[in-house]
Amino acid sequence: MDTLQLGGIEIAVTRKDVKHVHLSVHPPEGRVTLVAPTQSRLEVLRAYAITRLSWIRKQQAAFRSQARETPRRHVTRESHFLWGRRYLLDVQYVDAKPCVRQDHRRITLSVRPGSDETKRAAVLHEWHKAQLHGVLPGLIRTWEARLGVTVRAYYLQCMKTRWGSCNYARRHIRLNTELVKKPRHLLEYVLVHEMAHLIAPTHDERFIAVLDEHFPRWREARAELNALPIAG
Repeated sequence: MDTLQLGGIEIAVTRKDVKHVHLSVHPPEGRVTLVAPTQSRLEVLRAYAITRLSWIRKQQAAFRSQARETPRRHVTRESHFLWGRRYLLDVQYVDAKPCVRQDHRRITLSVRPGSDETKRAAVLHEWHKAQLHGVLPGLIRTWEARLGVTVRAYYLQCMKTRWGSCNYARRHIRLNTELVKKPRHLLEYVLVHEMAHLIAPTHDERFIAVLDEHFPRWREARAELNALPIAG
């Protein structure tokens, strides 16, 4: 993989068996990638990227101006989101195994006395992962049937620069645990986006056609996701 440096912007260049050049700016941090036909010369790709420099900067500025959540301290009466809905956190210190409970108004985090912020955050993060594990297998099975693909494994990870990723060769999907805070249909959008890469590895015309056919509201979902606050 090559890298272009243009005016302080780093562009990761990947050459693949595609017909056209595809330049993308990825949320939430504005990472830039360029996928080009196998025989493309780097100086030609640099010239192309220069013509798109103002567009790249505009996209990055939009992502960087996106609202960010204030850092969470995991204390009582702090606001936390689950599936797009706001809850108040109630932290209880009890001499028992840590756990998390949820009702219609609050999320109750029970931890052992003396648990610091790192421990409280870790317990809640594991609970978030459990919520995702509760819905993802069914969603994956549904979309495997619709798309005619197989996901061999999926992984959950707190990621700073992307909502998801796909390993085409291994047929693995990786999803950002922050998605548990967003409305469920946005989790589904990111999942379908990554599963579509099992058909079309790059963001080419075939990939767009897959999304247009199977998830026609994907552009609206992408815009909604990019407009929501991201982790600070």
